[in-house]
Amino acid sequence: MLTTNRLILRPPQPDDVDPCIDFIITDRAKFVGGGTDKTRADAWRAAAIVFGHWKIRGWGLLVMELQDTGKAIGSIGPWYPEGWPEKELSWSIWSADHEGQGYAAEALIRTRQWAFEDLGWDTAVSYIDPENARSIALAERVGCTVDPSAAAPDDDPTIIYRHPRP
Repeated sequence: MLTTNRLILRPPQPDDVDPCIDFIITDRAKFVGGGTDKTRADAWRAAAIVFGHWKIRGWGLLVMELQDTGKAIGSIGPWYPEGWPEKELSWSIWSADHEGQGYAAEALIRTRQWAFEDLGWDTAVSYIDPENARSIALAERVGCTVDPSAAAPDDDPTIIYRHPRP
């Protein structure tokens, strides 16, 4: 478990499945494989992949929980599924109500520190859809730079942002 000024960053728990599913079946999740074309069953399987990453790797995306209310508001952190060219730092804010308040930046800086210092990463990237303006702005705000020489994980259009070492 990690903490920031306003957040608890912790491994996913069974109670996080429904809020995660609720996010995945909206168009807000279109940049991470979700969308209104997904069923709850599709979203459950996608959530199970995120949760299972922890069992396979021993680390994975953390759930962002508000310290003052205990509400789970998104996921953030290290992600490295089979087939990814590099280790990634990823994020999703599950509800528009929690966007624009600096939670993702606060959590990203802390999880990046964890990945480099505690997990021993030498480098990290974030794979971002060119149409995902909010994620591009966040990556740039926390000091990431575009790395045109880095490989993308699939054939989808992707901008690859390289993270600075903390």
